Amino acid sequence: MKLGFIGAGNMAKAMMGGILKNGILTAEEVIASDMYVPGLEKTKEELGIHVTTDNKEVATKAEIVVLSVKPQFYADVINEIKDCITENQIIVTIAPGKTLEYLADAFGHPVKIVRTMPNTPALVGEGITGVCHNELVTKEELDTVCNILSGFGKAEVLSEKLMDVVVSVSGSSPAYVFMFIEAMADAAVADGMPRQQAYKFAAQAVMGSAKMVLETGKHPGELKDMVCSPGGTTIEAVRVLEEKGFRSSVIEAMKACVKIARGL
Repeated sequence: MKLGFIGAGNMAKAMMGGILKNGILTAEEVIASDMYVPGLEKTKEELGIHVTTDNKEVATKAEIVVLSVKPQFYADVINEIKDCITENQIIVTIAPGKTLEYLADAFGHPVKIVRTMPNTPALVGEGITGVCHNELVTKEELDTVCNILSGFGKAEVLSEKLMDVVVSVSGSSPAYVFMFIEAMADAAVADGMPRQQAYKFAAQAVMGSAKMVLETGKHPGELKDMVCSPGGTTIEAVRVLEEKGFRSSVIEAMKACVKIARGL
């Protein structure tokens, strides 16, 4: 097996689905374990991969092992599999707060570790994953991992000190964006637009705006100014957002997110 997942929850399924859909790996090259048998069987049915309830089977069969369980279960899972992991395997983690130092200490022997932070837009192939690694991982191995991660979006290598920032700016931020879309839709409904149509207009506006930032290379402030005609409707809306502390609220929320991430 090329790739193994210990934990087959929503994020793991999103990752596996993108990897298989984009032909990065075949179903025969992927194995996943989980304690929740009904969910595991559903994953097998949907993706066609090999599944098991034995974490050690994944640890011994996969060349790259993804620890896709919640942070609070990392200690127990690592303790269970650490004696199965060899110096040739690569451990990939997706948990906020679990540093390379913590992970190395938990395994208790030299292990190649790639720490990542994906996000839920991986479900639709538009995720972005922050990546850092320890000194035992070669450039070729890092490229292999990043290629796998690109199966469900983009992957960016950065220093570990920025991984908690990745949590706030991409890992948790879909929740903020969903709230923004919901608020815009609520306002449109209040002014008479049917709800489903309001969601479509709001979501498409967010998606299109994000695409403009990525594809034009223009500063977000410049793109904002392009919409704000003198004395017009948009600049009045922007004025109210500034009056209500829109930007400050976002910044403070993200700083709070980083603080929690650093304490995990």
